[in-house]
Amino acid sequence: MATLKTKPFYFEGNDIGVLLIHGLTGSPVEMQPMGKYLAQRGLTVLGVQLAGHGRTPEAMAKTGWRDWVASAREGLERLCAGREQVYVVGYSAGGVITLHLASRFSMAGAVLLATPVYLSDWRQSLVPFAKFFIRYFRWDGVESSDPAVRAQFQAYDRVPLSCVDEFLRFVRQTRQELPEVKVPLLIMQGELDRTVPLDCPQEIHDHTASTDKAIVRFANSTHALPVDRDREKVWLRAYKFIARLSGLES
Repeated sequence: MATLKTKPFYFEGNDIGVLLIHGLTGSPVEMQPMGKYLAQRGLTVLGVQLAGHGRTPEAMAKTGWRDWVASAREGLERLCAGREQVYVVGYSAGGVITLHLASRFSMAGAVLLATPVYLSDWRQSLVPFAKFFIRYFRWDGVESSDPAVRAQFQAYDRVPLSCVDEFLRFVRQTRQELPEVKVPLLIMQGELDRTVPLDCPQEIHDHTASTDKAIVRFANSTHALPVDRDREKVWLRAYKFIARLSGLES
């Protein structure tokens, strides 16, 4: 599937806002089930669509990490207008964006799902040069241990190599910004994740300045943490984190 047709989603609720940020090549669709779960518990939820996403690979090729961050920042500013507290939940590349925003802007807390602060694929060293000769490469789509999830949640089937280069640069920059992150953090990852190194949660934990932070791992999930087999446990942990910090927890 080279063309996607998606759009942002918004659920009006109380004065506590939650911004959901999807992953690279993905769309708001992968965050919408979690968004509905949080909205059913009274929260105001906004799922943004990153620039160049939810359309075509050609549209994505015209964007870079600053465009993706700008999309998320617009959503954050929208939620912050008139709301008591705002939390940000980022999945994969969305988690990197969340860390970047947390190092610069005020938020009540952040939830990171399968978020890389480095990548171990040896081929990444070739990307800065290969992008001049290879425009796109094939993409397998959503990584999940659940066939139903792989069938339902589609991403681009080919990815601009220029965007991969942008993302790798962004990850390296964000890693340097970790000491500037001081907001409460909930860091979650599936133990079957083959995309993000399994020690990334500990790296984030050890190098951020947050004093309120925790790591939670899920035995049955791969990289597609918000929609994989442990999804409802992930959603619940995120809600409990927000409820505790916001005073909703009894």
